[in-house]
Amino acid sequence: MSLPSNRYLAVDVLRGLTVALMIVVNMSISETLSFGQLLHSTWNGLTATDVVFPTFLFVVGASMGFAQERYAAQGLGHFARKVGTRAALIFLLGFIVSNFPFLRIVDGQIVWTGLHDLRIMGVLQRIALAYTIASLVTVRGKAPGALIFSLVVLVLNVIVPALFGNGTLAGSAALKLDLFVFGASHLYQGDGVPYDPEGLLGTLPSAVNVLAGYMAIQYLRHHAVGRSLTVRDLISPAAFGAALILLAVALQGSLPLNKKLWTSTFVLCTVGIDLIVLAALVLSLDIWKLRGDVSGYCEVFGKNALAIYMMAELLMSVAWTVMVVTKPMFMWIYDEVFAAIGTKWASLVYALVFMQLCWSIAWILDKKRVYIRL
Repeated sequence: MSLPSNRYLAVDVLRGLTVALMIVVNMSISETLSFGQLLHSTWNGLTATDVVFPTFLFVVGASMGFAQERYAAQGLGHFARKVGTRAALIFLLGFIVSNFPFLRIVDGQIVWTGLHDLRIMGVLQRIALAYTIASLVTVRGKAPGALIFSLVVLVLNVIVPALFGNGTLAGSAALKLDLFVFGASHLYQGDGVPYDPEGLLGTLPSAVNVLAGYMAIQYLRHHAVGRSLTVRDLISPAAFGAALILLAVALQGSLPLNKKLWTSTFVLCTVGIDLIVLAALVLSLDIWKLRGDVSGYCEVFGKNALAIYMMAELLMSVAWTVMVVTKPMFMWIYDEVFAAIGTKWASLVYALVFMQLCWSIAWILDKKRVYIRL
């Protein structure tokens, strides 16, 4: 059966919205200066910020739902080269972003980052690995294979951490694995102990978020064969999403929602949220055609998603590295321009202004029809 090839505007808008939110939350400064929902949970729990990255993974899977068949139809060799090349480039770019600008300034002196201090993993690196895993699962297994693989991984993601960890950051199975593979100096250093929130063990369940996006789009495309989608077609994914959220909440007493460990309840909850959001966007944008300035704004971000995200991260890295008088440029700009606004609104306005700057660059690229894709 040939599935409809047309894309859904909802996916492009969700991608753009996610990139915009990633930029905003990454501009958050501290518990004192930023709203709690714009910060990651310290350990167990769930904030709005915690949902952003899994949503981007969900969108990666949704895009796969359109492109996978086209790539696979050209033969497994072509498919493997396509996926392998794309994943390698994303991983390499992520490695650059994670370590840029490869120096720090100490007492006015430039100290270059040594090879022994380079961080290996990161956001883009996890995207690359999760995308590769999801691609390998679905190239032959399609949606049924994705479902079986996801169930197995979610079960293993309960058993393995319980057998080899104790539920704390310092004693987690995830940290033990990363210490064994990478060593402490190659991990993220911002949590008091060397620990990488985008480490290896959590990458496998994060692939389930990608597969969920893939399965959601496959479901919609199958229901659109020979006709247009209807409101009734969206009831099942939205209801299933709600059921996943309720299940995650019911289980969190024994299996907490935890982004750093990427627990199975965290996967269930974030996939549930994304299914509901996707259904709402498909309903409003693709069925009811309620399109306007907001959807157009998000769509601009979505057309150069990875490029704009990278640019934002590199600019922030520079701003945190370059010193102005006695403080990082990032904080100097905050103090001189935005702090007068007062309260936590100051940092939010700061983030929104920077996000708008990034959007303006994305808008220029769109107007010139320059699309940077991997």
